[in-house]
Amino acid sequence: QVQPVESGGGLVQAGDSLRLSCVAAGRTFSNYAMGWFRQAPGKERENVAAISWSGENSIVAESVKGRFTISRDNAKNTVYLQINNLQPADTAVYYCAAANTVGATTRSSSYIYWGQGTQVTVSS
Repeated sequence: QVQPVESGGGLVQAGDSLRLSCVAAGRTFSNYAMGWFRQAPGKERENVAAISWSGENSIVAESVKGRFTISRDNAKNTVYLQINNLQPADTAVYYCAAANTVGATTRSSSYIYWGQGTQVTVSS
């Protein structure tokens, strides 16, 4: 089992960049595909990026492709979400989660361990 813990959120201006980090405590981190989700007030939780256990394959949502990049460093038990050119619409709580799969997946039901989230707020 793993326990993801997110960090790196904050208050930024439109056009800025952020790198969110997720440390997943546990000896078997490399056995889990990982993903990033976000939930804005009044909206459903959505997957924005996912990455396979090896880091060789990844998925980025079409709505954020070109601005969001997911990566992982298994030696550090850490997954990252690089966000460039932040927009007010990106304001949300961002969650890191671990899936019981090898390959990257966008399905929420595949994720069995979730972090508490980190707030990202983007001003105009």
